[in-house]
Amino acid sequence: MIKRRLLAILISAIFVFGFASVSSAAWGTKELDTEKSAVTFAREVERGGYKIVTTQELKSWIDQKKDMLIVDTQPYEASFKKQHIPGAANLELPRPEMTKLDDKTKSALKNLLGPDKNRLIVFYCGFVECTRSHNAAMWATRLGYKNAYRQPGGIRAWNEAEYPVEKVQ
Repeated sequence: MIKRRLLAILISAIFVFGFASVSSAAWGTKELDTEKSAVTFAREVERGGYKIVTTQELKSWIDQKKDMLIVDTQPYEASFKKQHIPGAANLELPRPEMTKLDDKTKSALKNLLGPDKNRLIVFYCGFVECTRSHNAAMWATRLGYKNAYRQPGGIRAWNEAEYPVEKVQ
């Protein structure tokens, strides 16, 4: 079962990285770099225990008005305030993988996510290699939230898809 899950994650990672490289600069991308990025992503997802959702799937969920919480994990002033996915809340987290969760961050995360451990929650940050959303999804999962997702392409993929954004007034 674990091997099957890891294979699914790896295939998803290759899909995310592979198609991104095909559409942007296929002839200039080194396959070893793509492989390294895909494996790094797959291992983050495996360690985090969360699910992943593509940019297009997230947009579809929004259009369907699915009951969910979307969380932008980027800095408020530098990123969130300027643009974010419509309806998103903000909780800044650091980029390196967080091996520990301090009490202040744990409290802020739990307060934002609420008491419903089955709530659909989608975390995003700036781009695939930014690990802020990984940290959020991983810690939400460790805190018992069962439907934590990471949208790996972040706001960059959202913008590339030419989907609407909101700004803080």
